[in-house]
Amino acid sequence: LWRRRRERGLVSMAGPMKQKPVYLGEEDHVRVTAAVSAAEMHTSGEIVTILTEKSDDYLDVALCWAAAASLVGLVALAINAEFYLGMWDRLTNNWAAEHTPAELFWMAGLFAALQFAGAMIVMAWWPFRLLLVPGRIKTKRAHARAVSFFKVGAERRTHGRTGILIYLSMREHRAEIVADAAIAHKVPDEVWGEAMIDMLGELKEGRTAAAMVSGVEHVGKVLAEHFPRAHDDENEIPDRLIEL
Repeated sequence: LWRRRRERGLVSMAGPMKQKPVYLGEEDHVRVTAAVSAAEMHTSGEIVTILTEKSDDYLDVALCWAAAASLVGLVALAINAEFYLGMWDRLTNNWAAEHTPAELFWMAGLFAALQFAGAMIVMAWWPFRLLLVPGRIKTKRAHARAVSFFKVGAERRTHGRTGILIYLSMREHRAEIVADAAIAHKVPDEVWGEAMIDMLGELKEGRTAAAMVSGVEHVGKVLAEHFPRAHDDENEIPDRLIEL
């Protein structure tokens, strides 16, 4: 499910792969770019579109889960010490051995390390790692990434501070609309929520390009109403879709 989140001035919805998935073809890029150009014909606002595979690697989340698995393993070892020691003795062919405290600590450390390593190996599979990431963290990371892109690519780069970013993060199923100060001051948050609803319908059907075009058209209409294009307006930010 695609999700959205609202804040002042923006609305948001909310592992490495050897081969990056292709979400949009060349014709889709042309289509989105044309939609941006058409929308900006009627407004002084500047629309930036970014589509990315993922907003974060979530390595810290994977490490937390691996540490938790290691801790749970140690608890299980303590509860079933005789069982695990018996298994160790059978594996080492050392029946009824008397273990020193140092040996016990060494075995516990080895057991915890194996638990940690095994968990990290499992979470190297990106779909499983993403499954274990809480939805709130996905939303926050997507939001932070969108804002960082906005600061670099759109914020304060227009004469009237009328830049706006439409951002899709495909793996997390999150999207954001981030607006510059002048737009955020004039346009209520609910308006961007309506734009997101239009995009959601397309995204749920797997029509990514159509979703982006729909968002651009809706945003363009809003900008045209509040920031109509002046006769001397210049295109300050490239119209092309950025796919990362």
